[in-house]
Amino acid sequence: MQGYTVYEHPLNERIRTLLRLEHLFRQSRHFIEGKSAWDSRIFIATLIDILDIFSRGDMKTELLKELERATGNLRGLMDIPQVDHNKLGTILRAMEHLIENLHGMNAQPGQSLREDEFLTAIRQRSTIPGGTCDFDLPAYHLWLAASYDKRLQDQRRWLNSLDPVHQAIELLLKMIRNSAEVRPIRCEQGSYQQQLDNNTPFQLVRVMLPNDSPYYAEISGSRHRFTIRFLKPASQRPALADEAIEFRLASCSL
Repeated sequence: MQGYTVYEHPLNERIRTLLRLEHLFRQSRHFIEGKSAWDSRIFIATLIDILDIFSRGDMKTELLKELERATGNLRGLMDIPQVDHNKLGTILRAMEHLIENLHGMNAQPGQSLREDEFLTAIRQRSTIPGGTCDFDLPAYHLWLAASYDKRLQDQRRWLNSLDPVHQAIELLLKMIRNSAEVRPIRCEQGSYQQQLDNNTPFQLVRVMLPNDSPYYAEISGSRHRFTIRFLKPASQRPALADEAIEFRLASCSL
């Protein structure tokens, strides 16, 4: 939202994972454009973080469950006359296409990259502070010394192999963020708390503060309730706001 800084808080573990992956994919897309060896180093480190998250669970199944649940909920809107059926149909077709792409994957996302000897060597050394120095990984040193075009070709190949997952995450989070109406809120004491309807599967809280606000939003909560504290950075300890705060709030559920 233009003119505002947005703070988000996931209300379940699945959305927490999707937000982290969204962050990492965006970071990788940024540094893949950098031409220096240092840009490539950050790209590789980001790619390894993505693969580490993939290795912690069944990402393919988790995404399919979320897509299929969201698709079922959206299909129910087709019976509502006020809904733009053409737009809804386009979204449903996009989600069904992503489901087909995920079903078409023969292995878990990132499996081929986790089995790549070059990336595996870097991944193993990455757990050691400074472990990817030139003398530790001469093959990595050689790759970093290659031309930008050669490194870009490899980086695109690695990243493109994760496209079905990346596209599914982007669409799901976009739909979740757009699922709630943004409401203006005013709190007097520097904090705000809200109970959530247990019958609605809320997934994400979004807080929007004007860019010129001296405060930031610290959010905690679960699917039952959430609390927002507005704090001002300080050299010792952040201070809770002692004035009325006006902000915008969206409690998202798809």
